[in-house]
Amino acid sequence: MEAEVGGVRVHYAEHGSGLPVVALHGAGVDHREMAGALEPVFRDRPGYRRVYPDLPGMGRTPVPDWLRGSDDVLDLLLGLIDAVVGDEEFAVVGHSFGGYLAAAIADRRPAQVAGLALICPLGEETRDVPPHAVLHASVDVADVLDPAEQAQFRDYFVVQTPATVERFREYVAPALPLVDRDGLGRVFERWRLSDAPADTPPYTGPALILAGRQDATVGYAGAWELVKRYPRATYAVLDRAGHALPHEQSGLFAALITEWLDRVNEHRPA
Repeated sequence: MEAEVGGVRVHYAEHGSGLPVVALHGAGVDHREMAGALEPVFRDRPGYRRVYPDLPGMGRTPVPDWLRGSDDVLDLLLGLIDAVVGDEEFAVVGHSFGGYLAAAIADRRPAQVAGLALICPLGEETRDVPPHAVLHASVDVADVLDPAEQAQFRDYFVVQTPATVERFREYVAPALPLVDRDGLGRVFERWRLSDAPADTPPYTGPALILAGRQDATVGYAGAWELVKRYPRATYAVLDRAGHALPHEQSGLFAALITEWLDRVNEHRPA
């Protein structure tokens, strides 16, 4: 599906009906990674309209010439929400760069955001980021992935098994050749938002923050600093999980997302 926002045709996938849940992927992939992580949660849980956009420069959403940083990406997403969700209440989930944007959406629309879930979120400052280290490997990726995919998989996953290879092949690898490297480079030249979180009141709705203990991209320590901004937050740091946490700890991920959705429903007006 597509929605035109500011002259940009934003591509998104949509499933189900009910409370909108806007799910934002990280850099270098497309909507399929978040759909692959979340759709199993919703398979036996009706009542949610899941909206999975492709962020600019990834998937099938282009980077227009005027888009120069995260401020413009955020404005584009808010325009998409206006076009697709309208003035309805909605929940928002984000992974990595998508988590950074999801937090900003909650800052901008606190009365409209029914719940916020941040998965390995990119933050203003990262610290204590561990080096990449594979914890468990039980597959020879040379047998199942081409050379370019092998490098991406090895750098992303700390748990390398037939199951994580299959998830990589289905939800990550198809997006890799679709990335507009030049356009994405323009976005990340100005990836910090102009309005810092410290300039806005804390978000008081039900929140979830998940971090990977072995996350070599953003670490886990910076995510703990977010807790003070979210008085209704559950924070969990998962062992045996890197930046690919939704794939490496899919059972715990599903359980914690499910519990967060329970809190979102409980918090909403009857």
